[in-house]
Amino acid sequence: MLKKGIQILYTAWCAIWFVAIMIALSPFTVIPRLISPKLDKFSYFFARVWVFLFSAFSFIHFKTHNRNLIQRGQPYIFTINHTSFLDAPAIPRAIPVPLKGLGKEELAKIPLFGFIAGSFAVWVDRTSEESRKKSVEKLVRNLNRGLSIMVAPEGTRNNTDEPLLPFYNGPFRLAIETGTPIMPLIIHDAKRLMPKGQLGLRPGLIHNYFLPPISTQNMTQEDLPALKAQVYEMMKSKIIELDKENKS
Repeated sequence: MLKKGIQILYTAWCAIWFVAIMIALSPFTVIPRLISPKLDKFSYFFARVWVFLFSAFSFIHFKTHNRNLIQRGQPYIFTINHTSFLDAPAIPRAIPVPLKGLGKEELAKIPLFGFIAGSFAVWVDRTSEESRKKSVEKLVRNLNRGLSIMVAPEGTRNNTDEPLLPFYNGPFRLAIETGTPIMPLIIHDAKRLMPKGQLGLRPGLIHNYFLPPISTQNMTQEDLPALKAQVYEMMKSKIIELDKENKS
């Protein structure tokens, strides 16, 4: 009972700092977007500041591996595994270049958070073909402006014991259409600090692993199944490897 009470207090502490820092930095993340899309990099910089401060107060730390694989000035489609709400702060901590993420429309309806997160997200209603079409058009415009894109190809949070859920075609179709390289990103240990079915948090370390980028130049839509399978196997193998290391 005492251990549970401490976890509740710790989780409340983290939630307070999460919201307080978000509100304090919101003018610096939202206003640049309202002035000009060209100022996205300033919004993203303060998003990374927010994560840095949240990490310092929550004792949830992040370590990024293989960041040197990212070539500055080259937009990527980052594909992530999604296991926890802690993936949200892990992403700007890991990825140093400005980006837009594809997010579920439901998140846009969360008071304040949805408005602020809209600086970094393209919202989509996956049940609406029209919404999916518009979201793809927005993503293409951002790629053409030199911004990277972040997508969770599983489509939702993985609450199973499997390393990954099946992937959707969307990000791979987009990568082929635009000739944008795909760079997988594994977010590991986030689920351990925030287990499925629980709102309680634990302090600890989350590891982010970049995997080698995959070129999509000269690919056609006929290559889509093979590309999707390649990325899936790369990410699955790395997750299994890391899980085994944790158990040893």
